Amino acid sequence: MRVEGSEIVVVPHTHWDREWYLPFQRFRLRLVSLLDGVIAGMEADPRWHFTLDGQMAAVDDYLEIRPERRERVAALVREGRLAVGPWQILHDEFLCSGENIVRNLELGMRRAEELGAVMMVGYLPDQFGHCAQMPQILRLAGIEHACVWRGVPDRVRTRAFAWEAPDGTAIRTQYLPEGGYGNAASMFEEFGDGASLLPGRVAGFAESMGRWYPDGGPLLAMYGADHTAPAADLADRIASAGLGMRLDTLAGYFAGEDPVVDGLPRVRGELRSHARANILPGVISARIRLKQLMGRAERLVERYAEPLTALWYSGDAERFLDLAWRRLIEVSCHDSVTGCGSDETAEQVAAHMAEAEQLGRAVCDLVTAERAASVPLGSHLVFNPTPAARAGLVTLDIPCKGEPGLVTGDGRPVPVQTLEIAPTVLDDALHPASELPILLERVYGRVLFGQEIRDWSVSREERTLTFHVTPRADVPFDIGEVREALRDADGDWRVRILADPRRSVAALVDVPALGLTTVRPVPPAGPTETRVRAEENVLDNGLLRAEVREDGTLRLRTPSGHVVEDVGRIVDGGDLGDSYNYAPPGSDRIIGDSLTVDVKPVWDGPLVAALDIVRTYRWPAAGDIPRDARSEAEEDVTVTTRAELRADEPFLRLRVTFDNRCDDHRVRLHTVLPRQARTSFAEGQFTITERGPAAEGGFGERPVPTFPASGFVAAGGVAVLLEHVTEYEVTGGGRELALTLLRSIGHLSRDRNAYRDQPAGPQLPTPQAQCRGERTVGLAIMPYTGERPGIDVLQAAEAYRHDLLTAPGYGHSSADVPASRAGVAITGDGVVMTSFRARDGWIETRMVAQCTEPTTAVLRGDFTEATRVGLRGDPGVPLDVHDGTALLALRPWEIATVRLRTP
Repeated sequence: MRVEGSEIVVVPHTHWDREWYLPFQRFRLRLVSLLDGVIAGMEADPRWHFTLDGQMAAVDDYLEIRPERRERVAALVREGRLAVGPWQILHDEFLCSGENIVRNLELGMRRAEELGAVMMVGYLPDQFGHCAQMPQILRLAGIEHACVWRGVPDRVRTRAFAWEAPDGTAIRTQYLPEGGYGNAASMFEEFGDGASLLPGRVAGFAESMGRWYPDGGPLLAMYGADHTAPAADLADRIASAGLGMRLDTLAGYFAGEDPVVDGLPRVRGELRSHARANILPGVISARIRLKQLMGRAERLVERYAEPLTALWYSGDAERFLDLAWRRLIEVSCHDSVTGCGSDETAEQVAAHMAEAEQLGRAVCDLVTAERAASVPLGSHLVFNPTPAARAGLVTLDIPCKGEPGLVTGDGRPVPVQTLEIAPTVLDDALHPASELPILLERVYGRVLFGQEIRDWSVSREERTLTFHVTPRADVPFDIGEVREALRDADGDWRVRILADPRRSVAALVDVPALGLTTVRPVPPAGPTETRVRAEENVLDNGLLRAEVREDGTLRLRTPSGHVVEDVGRIVDGGDLGDSYNYAPPGSDRIIGDSLTVDVKPVWDGPLVAALDIVRTYRWPAAGDIPRDARSEAEEDVTVTTRAELRADEPFLRLRVTFDNRCDDHRVRLHTVLPRQARTSFAEGQFTITERGPAAEGGFGERPVPTFPASGFVAAGGVAVLLEHVTEYEVTGGGRELALTLLRSIGHLSRDRNAYRDQPAGPQLPTPQAQCRGERTVGLAIMPYTGERPGIDVLQAAEAYRHDLLTAPGYGHSSADVPASRAGVAITGDGVVMTSFRARDGWIETRMVAQCTEPTTAVLRGDFTEATRVGLRGDPGVPLDVHDGTALLALRPWEIATVRLRTP
């Protein structure tokens, strides 16, 4: 039997979750067994084709165990029967940076090419929705087809549509209806007489899929499922059935499809519809610590380690950076950073994120150490990770007895404020002489009490041993001389450890674009001008005034009269959902009012002022699942919100800290909006996405109006600047903005979830996902004018997320202080730099025009050549360079990669 006009292309594959309800190594054991069988079967039967899930991680994980089979795998790839790549891993598109997505594709394509060929299909089978710029990213990498399942809106009624990025780039996109990447998984199952059932199953498949193919063409049958291998005799069954089916790879299927998008229905922007499949939005707020670790590690590698290495390092740190990126890419997996795995998996993911951060920090240390060697002791090196000159506040530890003074290497005064005075007497006690040899064992090299010994003295008359310590000493020291001076000592001895006078200060430092500045201590020239002050419950820096109200919330006012009320209200509610979907109890208790409020001063200016707002609450201790309610038992919880204003910053920094002693709940920070918001604007993955008040529903999942934001979210005149991907919601009919600080849940998936009909995974307990213990979340609140957030919000988000980096000098104390040095400036209205690295003998930078009108990127620096290249570094169009300046015209939301040649 053959269904007329409906050739069926069967694509055998496996969907391989690298780590999920089992940790990586336990899943890898299964992977090795599966691929052993697949490779043996393909070598024995040339009719076999197999698609390895669009990710190279599975290949690499396999070959690490079976390195002797590399050539056998490569032979199948070269023959076109085994399709690998283009991704290194199937990532979550909203929980990693746009640059992480690019590096994922870059690594996956390179690794696939090393095996013989890359599958040139943007296969995205199981991501929990898709980011708006994915069509442009794929096309810039030379890929002309995408293939997706989740998130496609209801208005798509055919198997193919034109998916359009914000810049207008469109890519032909294949929708996987009727079951997604497993739409033919049950076609070849055998129950009883499997052969007699096959014709009916094929006919049913052709009938259900046929309505999606109004233009005809072969039907795509995805034969595979999670962690499964195809039937060993699949080729024989297809050959003997004579039902118009053939085996191929996904690459082979798309080789016969025209990439032209003319005439196809068009969908612009992100795909986050619940119309036909679950998109599992609760992963944005599950295990928030993972999101914090990811954001910190990505920033450290992308915006500090790589630019520092490219501009200011004479050595080679490429292998360290490659390893950091390998870790960042691995943990971007849609079952990793999402936090929807087992507790064991989450621990491993957190460790890999920490490893990436440690590698990035190590590279920063490497570069700054090389540069700090020429900076005198007591002075500091300051690096600006922003591609525009800026002034920023840094915290420095400087030697001084009284009020400090600072100047740059160029002699320009640096405003300072004392934050803390370090103790000078670290230890002063009497000891019997017999204990002196033991006390000297405390000296490690020349380190004592965490500092270095710069001087010492022994007074036998007064029986006193004195050590003078300092953070870093540049004079010789020999512990043997101390032991000799104490030979034959008797009686009781006084041992003193005295530290040089030091202060921790806030310094407002001007630094060139991607450049370096040094600051050194000098006698103070006079009091620092007051730019920020704290008076009772009010903070004011001239750009923003923040007043703490009786209930602990804040009222913000700008000089132009823009007012924001009720900033920072903490709201706690129940959550009986799971790691995939928030679900409140049927009988919820919402706690928004505190029991007590106390305001404590921290700093009062002149450069930084801060108050601690301490509120106490009683929150229900847990969820009561049988009663579909929250427990009657309660816990006392103290929430401390540090409100901080800095000089020249138009936003209020908030840092919320509390000890989570409760289970099954969600904690959010609310802010009343100055005006009703009909839409919200969320920055992330090379764009600013405008969203309405609700998501499209239609499937068996409640379309809750919570959404992800990376750099900031803005609505109704308030922008919230973020340190990591954060879940937000516009509530109260568009009058409030709520940001999730914590979501505590106890299961990977619940079979009965009030907001989702189907299980999303096994009902596995995850007690660590309750996220008990101290929790801290940082963000900033910025009023803005107009409907859309403008350039001022972009600049504020850049400054908030990318503090200046400092390193203490360790050159000779008499050395000259180096002058400021500029790197490369990248400016232009709405132009945002996302990457700056050394690559193939060039400096390569990536930028995006985050604006609604055409703009021009202006690049200035010590370079002689500039060339626009493809996403993977493919040769492109040279740019005119005049006096170290190059101009690049960009259309709205366009991503551009430029290579610079320095002398």
